[in-house]
Amino acid sequence: MRSILTAIALLIGITAFCQDARLAQQYYQDGEFEKASILYERLYKQSNYNDFYFDRYVESLMAMDAYDDCEKVIKKQLKRAPDNVQLHVTYGKLFERQIKDEEADKQYELAIEKLPEDQFTITKLANSFMRLTKYELATKTYERGSQLLKDEQIFAYNLGELYRRKGDNDKMIESYLNSLAANPDRISSVKAIFQRYLLKDDYQELQAQLYNRIQENPDDINYPEMLAWTFIQEKDYKSAFRQARALDRRLKENGTRVFRLAQTAANDKDYKTAIEAYEYLVESQGPTSTYYLQAKEEALRARRMQLVDGFDYTVEDLRTLETAYESFLDEFGRTKLTANIILELAELEALYINDLDKSIQLLQEMIEYPNVNPTVQAHGKISLADYYLMQGEIWEATLLYSQVDKAFKEGPLGHEARFRNAKLSYFAGDFQWAQAQFDILKASTSKLIANDALDLSIFIMDNLNLDTTAEALQLYADAELFVFQNKFDAAFEKLNILSAGFPEHNLKDDQLYLKAQIYKKQKEFDKAAAALQTIIDNYPEEIRADNAIYELAELYEGQLNDTEKAKALYETLFIDYSGSTFAVEARKRFRILRGDNIQ
Repeated sequence: MRSILTAIALLIGITAFCQDARLAQQYYQDGEFEKASILYERLYKQSNYNDFYFDRYVESLMAMDAYDDCEKVIKKQLKRAPDNVQLHVTYGKLFERQIKDEEADKQYELAIEKLPEDQFTITKLANSFMRLTKYELATKTYERGSQLLKDEQIFAYNLGELYRRKGDNDKMIESYLNSLAANPDRISSVKAIFQRYLLKDDYQELQAQLYNRIQENPDDINYPEMLAWTFIQEKDYKSAFRQARALDRRLKENGTRVFRLAQTAANDKDYKTAIEAYEYLVESQGPTSTYYLQAKEEALRARRMQLVDGFDYTVEDLRTLETAYESFLDEFGRTKLTANIILELAELEALYINDLDKSIQLLQEMIEYPNVNPTVQAHGKISLADYYLMQGEIWEATLLYSQVDKAFKEGPLGHEARFRNAKLSYFAGDFQWAQAQFDILKASTSKLIANDALDLSIFIMDNLNLDTTAEALQLYADAELFVFQNKFDAAFEKLNILSAGFPEHNLKDDQLYLKAQIYKKQKEFDKAAAALQTIIDNYPEEIRADNAIYELAELYEGQLNDTEKAKALYETLFIDYSGSTFAVEARKRFRILRGDNIQ
């Protein structure tokens, strides 16, 4: 019976304690600190001087400006627990509230001085200082803790965060690198921190520190790996490749590291480094490597992009690349496995070497390969249709477009084929049917097709409504078809007829835009820039204006080597034409040219 009564009494006591704790919390949150202090004092004593209730009791007294009572409580607790260094922080806060800074500083220093050789206590004290934004004192705490525990690296990661908050990036870098020595598994988190907080100039300091550590610790692979990563952040892929290659050889890897770097370099248009990296894989790994075929393929693509991306090539360059493609196919055969390479070779023949017959033959054979991937086959049919159109074989072109449209009706490939079929009708002068198709394609899941379809639908509607006949629009469509077929003289002739016959027609900006496309294909970039600038100056409200701004910015950035003009044009585009489909990319290009760290 007595044990039951004891249990009941204990339960009642616990219930009352919990009710007091909830009520004290409510008073504290509501700012009723006098009521809160009474309850927290009781809870503090009932809980055998629990730190949480003590802190809340003291905070309540401070909020009431009951400084004398508060000081008595703290002193009493210090006598009870003289080794509790947190109490000196509390005492310091009390002095700070009374603007007694010297006394407060003494208490803070005393807390650090009395630190025990205990990692948990050291970390807890440092965190207390951090909550008070006293980063210097938190730093001193960790430094003293390192001395006490005789381990310079134990708090390196924590110190890195403190130095970051203090704005001392050199020390931040040093501390985080020290933390890697203690725990190499942190390399990913350290990279993430550097990527987020380091400024462009800080990477030079990081590299300098890494070079020193590599010399001092030649067996530690984390430092060269981090060094390679810094070069990638700076887009210095050549230096990154040197480091990746050294690590690949040293660790006897299978080339994964180098292959990923090559892909990154190629995506960022450093084709020279990408080609070097792919060729290293081919030579070092050999035919048995999983990357041998892939590296050869990607090297070919990088060579092609190196030539055509900047319009900087000669006939000899094109023939050398053609030979490289042929050699690849001789080595690996013309099968379903090399169908993508045949697609690329056909494009090279048709659009750059101007051998349409050879490109058509290549694609006719490829789409008949046994078990060829249907998607690759569809791409082949679309390209083949394009090349038929360039030869003027409209029926063959529309037949192939329709086949792909039917096979991939609701997918992006089907939409692409339907768009090209509609454009073929536009070239042929069947404007109303073409516009109806463009209106349907405005809802395409492919943003690029949807935008192009919208532009062409509006373009046809605007120009058909201007005249009782479609003669002017037909002349323009004829000129566009000639440009597609690389018949530039014929295109200029059509545009001249259009200008002479319809001098007041609303197609003036469109004619300038088409001329700019011709000049770019002919690598007459100054003439292209002049045509685009005329659109911007004279037709800022027309549909071609945002296209002209973006393309002129690209010319200044890529071919005319005037980044300031490019930057100004990108800025104009995303500010004055914020609804343009180019606005997001223009903002990104602007930030890159400005030197921002874009990830």
